[in-house]
Amino acid sequence: MTYQVSRNGQTYGPYTLEDLQRYVASGNVLLTDMAKSDTMPDWIPVAQVLGSAGVPATPAYAAPVAYPQAGGIYPDPPNLNWLLELLLGFFTCGLFVVVWNLVIAAWANRVQPASKALMFYIISTVLVVLHFGSSWGVVISMSHHQQPHQNFVGGFIGIASWVARLIARFTLRDTLEQHFNGPEPLGLRLNPIMTFFFGGIYFQYKLNEINQLKQNLRYQNVVR
Repeated sequence: MTYQVSRNGQTYGPYTLEDLQRYVASGNVLLTDMAKSDTMPDWIPVAQVLGSAGVPATPAYAAPVAYPQAGGIYPDPPNLNWLLELLLGFFTCGLFVVVWNLVIAAWANRVQPASKALMFYIISTVLVVLHFGSSWGVVISMSHHQQPHQNFVGGFIGIASWVARLIARFTLRDTLEQHFNGPEPLGLRLNPIMTFFFGGIYFQYKLNEINQLKQNLRYQNVVR
């Protein structure tokens, strides 16, 4: 049997009883969080779920949250406000969003070294630059009132850059979900439709939520 966990309107999981016990012990799940299985009519506190299953609850002085990795603690995700990213992207004709995607992918590569998201974002960025260069020649020709030549190579590069960006987006989506449902079990779920249309801006919105949740967890552990 698996359980969903709810906190502040956000739902995480599903988790097994063993998962709940382990996450309570690490501080990622609180005894006061609400939990519910598919067979339960109502949400009940995690402490009640563990108690009814005969699993000992973790004491209130549980150790602070720590996210182990080879080098110590997992670095927090980039925490730029997604609205600011959107505005900067607008004023830079999308250039800032392209750069910030690389920043997010580089962070993802640090916490999940096997991820290929950074590689795909680098490829897509190179293709975007090449496409911009080929389009610039058309703009110059039009500014001199000349008939621009058909540029099949530019069109192919444009299509390739769009495909590469989609591959990069969904690769990063998989990386984020794997990380935040594995090493840092915060129950992240990323909508594929939002990923398709909004990419890095949507990721940043979700990462802002992750950073807020991690900050709350740290505060709660300090208070304990």
